[in-house]
Amino acid sequence: MSSLELSVSDFVAVFNQSIDYAYPQVTIIGELSNFKISKNRWVYFDLKDDQASVRFFGTTFQLPGPLENGMMLRVVGSPQLHPQFGFSITVKSIQAAGDGSIKKAAQLLQAKLQKEGLFDAERKRLLPHPPHTIGLIASEQSAGYADFIKILQARWPKVIIDHYDVQVQGDGAPTQIIAAINYFNARAEVPEVLVITRGGGSSDDLQAFSNEAVTRAVAASRIPTLVAIGHEVDSSLAELAADLRASTPSNAAELLVPEKKQEMNTISEVEKLMKDFLQRMLKNQQRYVFDKKTDVTRAMQQILQAAKQNIAMQRQILSMASPQHILQRGYAIVRSNGNAIASARKVLPQSKLTIEFKDGTVDAKSE
Repeated sequence: MSSLELSVSDFVAVFNQSIDYAYPQVTIIGELSNFKISKNRWVYFDLKDDQASVRFFGTTFQLPGPLENGMMLRVVGSPQLHPQFGFSITVKSIQAAGDGSIKKAAQLLQAKLQKEGLFDAERKRLLPHPPHTIGLIASEQSAGYADFIKILQARWPKVIIDHYDVQVQGDGAPTQIIAAINYFNARAEVPEVLVITRGGGSSDDLQAFSNEAVTRAVAASRIPTLVAIGHEVDSSLAELAADLRASTPSNAAELLVPEKKQEMNTISEVEKLMKDFLQRMLKNQQRYVFDKKTDVTRAMQQILQAAKQNIAMQRQILSMASPQHILQRGYAIVRSNGNAIASARKVLPQSKLTIEFKDGTVDAKSE
């Protein structure tokens, strides 16, 4: 059997064409080794098992977070034979594989983001309660989505929900979640709260919510965020970066809005308390007005009595200063032609005089 004779370049071209047709994309699980970052952009590493090792090439933008040799990874990529650097797989996505590696990857990333302050309590914002509008990022087919909508509508039916349907697990989930966060934040009229939710699942299922890019997008949102992942054991990094965390989608709805019936009862109680308060205030004001009226009446009576006493005193003073009072004391008034004469020098000889006493008058003539 004759062999095909090719140049090196032709062989590389034929090989890549064949491998691209047979295996356009592969997913490989293995232990990370020889991990290296070049020029803060290019990533080189191997995945190995007990019998083989495969070389990978990618960029830092594809990293889910900090990685360490020895971790188990699930890498999706395209096989390729490079004309100069030999065979490798060009990376499309990277995920930690196995509970131990997933947990280790999350711990490394958490330490990195914690150092940057993304989880600090001082960054947390208060959520409006209840909000008028909610931006919901969830899979429309998930039970978590159904639970959230059901509880929310039962408790506070007037809230407006704007839903953005996303994949919440798998390779495409981080990209879709980030796109949804950016969509709501870029709108002219943004919702008051951004809710990102899904139900429970395995560590593999929940990796999207501990992805570095997703976590940073949650932290950078100008809309207050609530992240609710349906698991209790560990917190995803997106939950730590959110302004508020809920244990389940149902719990998220309970935290966001009050129960309508309970609120109506509270309003009724407040109305009754206000009515009682206003009635007490009215009675107090009526009592105050009555007391003031009594005080004013008493004061007016005192003023009137004082005025009467003053008038009586003035009358007495006037009475004592009147001519009649003087006559009562034995004095007399001498008049000439009806005019009182105050001095003897004003009386002419042979003038007719009238002398007035207290009990009558006497006519006289001057000498």
